[in-house]
Amino acid sequence: MAAGAQKSQVVLSLAGENVTVEEFENIFRKNNRDSVITAQALDEYMEMFINFKMKVRAAKDLGYDTVQKYLQELSGYRVQLARPYLTDADLLNDLVEEAYQRSTEEIRASHILIKVDPTATPADTARAWEKIMALRARIVAGEDFVVVAKGRDGSEDPSAKDNGGDLGYFTVFQMVYPFEDAAWKTPVGAVSQPVRTKYGYHIIKVTDKRPARGEIRVAHIMLKDKKDKPGDAEARIREIHTKVKSGESFEDLALKFSEDGSSNKKGGELPAFGTGKMVPEFENRSFALTYDGAFSEPFQTEYGWHIVKRLGLKPVASFKEAEKELKTRVSKDSRAEKTRASFIEKLKKEYQYSMNEAALKQLAARADTSVFEGKINAGKKIPKQNLYTLAGNTVKMKAFISHLQQRTGVRSKLGPYDYVMAEGRDFCEDAIIAYEDAQLEQKHDAFRLLMNEYREGILLFELTDKKVWSKAVKDSLGILEYFQANAEKYMWPERADVVIYTCSGQDIARQLQTMLAQGKERNAIAGELNKNSKLNLQVEEGLFAREERDILGKVGWTPGMSKPSTVNGQVVLVDIRSIAAPAPKKLEECKGIVTSDYQNYLEQEWIKELRRTYTYTVNREVLHAIR
Repeated sequence: MAAGAQKSQVVLSLAGENVTVEEFENIFRKNNRDSVITAQALDEYMEMFINFKMKVRAAKDLGYDTVQKYLQELSGYRVQLARPYLTDADLLNDLVEEAYQRSTEEIRASHILIKVDPTATPADTARAWEKIMALRARIVAGEDFVVVAKGRDGSEDPSAKDNGGDLGYFTVFQMVYPFEDAAWKTPVGAVSQPVRTKYGYHIIKVTDKRPARGEIRVAHIMLKDKKDKPGDAEARIREIHTKVKSGESFEDLALKFSEDGSSNKKGGELPAFGTGKMVPEFENRSFALTYDGAFSEPFQTEYGWHIVKRLGLKPVASFKEAEKELKTRVSKDSRAEKTRASFIEKLKKEYQYSMNEAALKQLAARADTSVFEGKINAGKKIPKQNLYTLAGNTVKMKAFISHLQQRTGVRSKLGPYDYVMAEGRDFCEDAIIAYEDAQLEQKHDAFRLLMNEYREGILLFELTDKKVWSKAVKDSLGILEYFQANAEKYMWPERADVVIYTCSGQDIARQLQTMLAQGKERNAIAGELNKNSKLNLQVEEGLFAREERDILGKVGWTPGMSKPSTVNGQVVLVDIRSIAAPAPKKLEECKGIVTSDYQNYLEQEWIKELRRTYTYTVNREVLHAIR
């Protein structure tokens, strides 16, 4: 119920279609979460909403909502959006709370793996079980876990040969759920009973538990050895480390020298990370820093040489802060299988489900290996029997037989009888979920409204792409005409053709000035001044506007060499070779922004056309009653 207005009341009529307060308010509030609701705000948003609805209506009139591509895309989104509604919400909440508690700890554990396929035969499964139990018995009797893991007929995890099964520290979601669950339920120093995962049977020895370290933000400077200069990276990183210790800006040094292209332009800053996200040496050096601003000694990892600076440490979030993300991750994790099974049991009761297990067993008893090729001798009576009843609807066994016949070339390690029984149960459970899926729009208003948003959003995207985005990119003549008609918008500002010399200090600046006065060439000067340190002199040249380089806003714009300026502890000289007056840009020099402006122009022209085509009325009284 919207304040002062029934949800079912019509707030907009457009080309014969009505929009209710419920639909309008749902979208309005999503886009104005923290805004004060006023009549003016509602009126302004209504104008944008009308444009949106007109575009959607135009797409429908063109038949976009009937093409196969649209129907497939919408179907794919529906599967994703329906997922949260097809699970046991109570059990999901329990699993979220469990995940949070585990997120507050980190476990170090070792494991031994004996591989066995999830669909292995009972005989193969039994052999794997016997082997893992024998290995466990040796360890419980006193043999060293690492020796057993590495030994002959030991762990079948290839990495065990190097690490003895040690997995290091990990926290929630970093292992498959059955493994994680067993690890958290095993005391420190103990060895678990065998646990089955999709990889096989494991035994787990927990060697340590500690409070979670949270997430840390760091910046780093990284250098890599060059193939023709082994040891060069260490020498350079130690020279940079000396500069950091002397007080030079870490961020500036990262910008100038770090060879990590993903972070150097951000002063070396990396995304926040926790346990298990970085190589151990980098992770441990980072978490060893005890206060913000602290920086490490140079150290080496497989990626190169690093100096790390701590920017901030975020402790484990509160449950309230973490709940939303945890719920999303639990829903996508293998533990969600538990919620599906629980949900199906609830639906069976709600829809008075019953299954004819006796008939399924009769069918399974008739199966031989030809069932894996879609062949089964069902006789005459079995297809006529009921397989299950759901919400008063009965499904005959022949529907399941047809399902089996379509599954040709199946590779199953189950025997024919077990295969048919497993397929039969899956067939019935899938039918229960499918029935509930079909009821979602009627049972959940939020889902119905969300599906409508996606339905209209896809239509809007397709037609807007045709009318605006792709059209602008392909319409070379239209872009050229638009550019020529609006040339005054696309101008180069005043620019200078410069050489910028950045010196590490006054002494280098004086030597530079002397060498330039002697007429020496720039590359020769740089080679001589950088003999002892590659950081002594940096040279950059080009045609730049004032705002493109900070130093250009600090020197006079007259041809010739500027006076030395001190910037971030370095001495900078600028040789202005010439000044270029403001001038029109060529189309190829600004095509990106011109194309964007042309797209905006096309959209505005399209909206004008839509407003001439479709009639509409707004019920202002109902609209302004929304609060």
